[in-house]
Parts: sequence; C-alpha cells; structure tokens
Amino acid sequence: MKVVKKIALVLLVAFVGIQFIPTERNQSDSVPSTDFMLVNNVPENIQKKLQVSCYDCHSNNTDYPWYNKVQPVAWYLEDHVEHGKEELNFNEWDSYSSRRKNSKLKSIISQIEDDEMPLKSYTLIHRDARLSDNEKKIVLDWVSKLKDSL
Repeated sequence: MKVVKKIALVLLVAFVGIQFIPTERNQSDSVPSTDFMLVNNVPENIQKKLQVSCYDCHSNNTDYPWYNKVQPVAWYLEDHVEHGKEELNFNEWDSYSSRRKNSKLKSIISQIEDDEMPLKSYTLIHRDARLSDNEKKIVLDWVSKLKDSL
C-alpha cells in the first residue's frame, strides 16, 4: 500500500507542478487587412458560422475555454491550434497565392462535405460550431462560388 501512496503523491506533485508551465496564447486584438472576411466580403450569416466553427483553430485569435488554464489540456489545445493555423490561417488569407487560395477552398469544400471539419472533438464541447445540413449547403454554395471566381 505504501508504494501506491508514493506513486499517487508523485503524480499529484507532478500534476500541480505542470500547472506552472506557461503556454503561448493565440490571441490578437486586431483583425489584419489580409483577413478572409474582409477580403472576400463574406455575407453576415456565413461570417458568423465561420467565426464560430473555424476561427478558433484557423486564425490568430482563439477564444479560449476556461479549461485552457489546466495542464495538460492547455498543451493539447496549443498544439491543436498551431497545427490548424499551419494548415489554414484565415487571418493571412490575402497573403496566399491564387493557387493556394484555390487549393484551400477545395479543401474546405471537401472537408465540410466529408464531415471532417469542424472536428468532432471540437463540436463535442462547442455545440454551436456544428453545421446543420442547411448551414453546410449555404456555406458550401458560397465557398464554391468564391472558388469559381478566383
């Protein structure tokens, strides 16, 4: 029994200790002029859906939940946001080449159609980020039109 108590104490101390290791926060007070919404005159209904469903992981301004202050969850979120921004950063949209924009729009279409985005792990907690069939159709139609206009 002493071994179990020692292991539990070590784990508790480690858990408390990692709470003091800071993470980088993906937050900005400004919207750059290269932002997807500004460059493309996105309709308000689509803007709202993209903000809620995409921008936390694919922009320079994440709206962090309360549990982001708890390690190791904060590390997971930081890594997730970093990878999301590497794949697509809506704040840097206008700095992409036309070819890359076209590729990203194709990817957005296929991932929404295949229910790959927004991620199930994200919509599990952020229920408002889910896309109904009607919302998918509206977003997909608009993104397809944008892709065709490039």
